Amino acid sequence: MGNHLTIAISIKINDGIVLAADSASTVLGQTPDGQLQVFNVYNNADKVFNLQKGVPVGAITWGTGSIGQASTSTIMKDLRKIFTEGDEEKHSGWKLDKKTYTVEAVANRLKQFVFDELYAPSFKDFPHKKPDLGFIVAGYSATAPMAEEFQIDIKEGQCSGPFPVRSREQIGMTWGGDPEALNRLITGVSGGLAGVLLNLFRLPPDQLPQVMATVQQRLQLPLVLPAMPLQDAIDLGEFLVDFTIKFSRFMPGAPTVGGPIELAAISKHE
Repeated sequence: MGNHLTIAISIKINDGIVLAADSASTVLGQTPDGQLQVFNVYNNADKVFNLQKGVPVGAITWGTGSIGQASTSTIMKDLRKIFTEGDEEKHSGWKLDKKTYTVEAVANRLKQFVFDELYAPSFKDFPHKKPDLGFIVAGYSATAPMAEEFQIDIKEGQCSGPFPVRSREQIGMTWGGDPEALNRLITGVSGGLAGVLLNLFRLPPDQLPQVMATVQQRLQLPLVLPAMPLQDAIDLGEFLVDFTIKFSRFMPGAPTVGGPIELAAISKHE
């Protein structure tokens, strides 16, 4: 099974959105005792997608790299063809109208296509832990002055979303996949901090959310500013993916984040 143990980043500023990802695809296999292990890592997976040429809407993905025999890349190209050419037999009304489409509607169609039509039937009787899969659909609705981002999370076979990452007026950065490197760099907090506070310092569980929120608020790096030029947001996305790739390289275990860096910039008119 191919798996994108990846980093996928969405950076939203006033002038647009930057989508950035690595291109590693990790092949997992089952050992005789039923455990999953890394068999190989390939560095040419597509994780950043334009959802229709000429329309300022794109997507990034993380998690499993395939559903059945089809790669995530092929699935997204199939969806792009439906958005572009239409498919009245199976997907009536799905062709995007450039004058009226919304990013939220595109995200809902992606969820229907990927989860309802493909993922749920394929993994219905899957004997092992069902693979995780995530998307951020981002861009400009036909009549909107600011960009939007909608996230879809498939975890343990259950799908949540699409839900807005932030309000249309807000700017910021979101990442999915393997978050440890960016959690440490940007929020100042490792994913293991909660366990340390609870188990070693005996912090009462009801105090944990407030403590974690306060620590992150004090340590968070303000890397994204509203007036940042789009090129600087591109440079930031490239740096953060490269940082995560190098973090993965030097950590023990297989380098599951790597390969060429994929970048896409979406502005209101491009």
